[in-house]
Amino acid sequence: MTGTTLPTPLYPLYQEKFGFSELTVTVVYAVYAFGVLGVLLLAGNASDTVGRRPALRWGLGFAAASAGCFLAADALGWLYAGRLLSGLSAGLFTGAATAYVMELAPPGGAARATLVATAANMGGLGCGPLLSGLLAEYAPEPLLLPFAVHLALVAAAALVLQRLPETVAERRPLSAVRPRRPALPPEVRAVFVPAAVASFVGFALFGVFTSVAPAFLGRYLHVDNHAVTGLVVALAFFASIAGQTAAGRVGPVRSLPLGCAVLLAGLALLSAALLTDLLVLVVLAALVGGTGQGLAFRAALSAVAAASPADRRAAVISSLFVVAYTGISLPVIGVGLLAGPLGLEGAGQVFLVCMLVLAASAGGYLLRRARPGTVG
Repeated sequence: MTGTTLPTPLYPLYQEKFGFSELTVTVVYAVYAFGVLGVLLLAGNASDTVGRRPALRWGLGFAAASAGCFLAADALGWLYAGRLLSGLSAGLFTGAATAYVMELAPPGGAARATLVATAANMGGLGCGPLLSGLLAEYAPEPLLLPFAVHLALVAAAALVLQRLPETVAERRPLSAVRPRRPALPPEVRAVFVPAAVASFVGFALFGVFTSVAPAFLGRYLHVDNHAVTGLVVALAFFASIAGQTAAGRVGPVRSLPLGCAVLLAGLALLSAALLTDLLVLVVLAALVGGTGQGLAFRAALSAVAAASPADRRAAVISSLFVVAYTGISLPVIGVGLLAGPLGLEGAGQVFLVCMLVLAASAGGYLLRRARPGTVG
């Protein structure tokens, strides 16, 4: 997962090298999400069929190929290819690695395993920009060394994977993998709609932070230290881990509306940062927005899973991930399209207004449902 966010602080360097616009940055970023969506829709159940280890080997292979594309990048096309392969890798890991960690947990360790899997996922996403930012600022070859280090990490992960036991007892050949369409049974819809809206907004916020935040920090706040840029982006993901941990204590019923409220606060802080060009507000927006995303997304997953029929639960959860990864891609491209006529700050404000309306609508719907005597 570290590899999926590794290019984030490097986008300004790629812009300088290849001379492309903010729109191109957002499209390069969004290609990753399209790769994830493709895997979720076409092969989301691959590890259930062929086994956890083979699926994760494919994921590591795509990760290594992605790093290879960035190492060879001498034109824009390499960046698109690298991001797509990174998305394919993340799509395979999203379900397979989480299930594998839970299956390998000792008796009574399911809750801890879930937290470990979540922390590895979001923690990896946070470590990506932090690692590449530090290397780009304080080591030579800023567009090469981060991906060489990533290749070494992939090799180490492959060695560890070789020593782990397979947990899928009845494995079938790759030809048995079938596309799995998103599904939404009628009894889930009342729970799914606010959960999906909150997930969309939270992932959209992450999309903006990891695609256009480096350009905003450099252009308007004059932050030219790549390590600082990487740290600011990483804080959003680390805050998400804190939010998801807190959601386990607060409970899904209260965590979802609370997460929407905290997301609203994070979006408001980011809007204020765009208006005032203050770094402290960007940092606060990352911390508060990330916490809200963590609260809302863990609660959304729990609520949707609990409301789903057992025989359709995986398909419903896949539907939630499809909405979330749509949120991480389409709004970001919209910001890129608007950045030309409105400027980056103006495009950001339009995005934030739209996300504020969505988050407020989801939170208001949840509060109405929670009132005594209110019918879904």
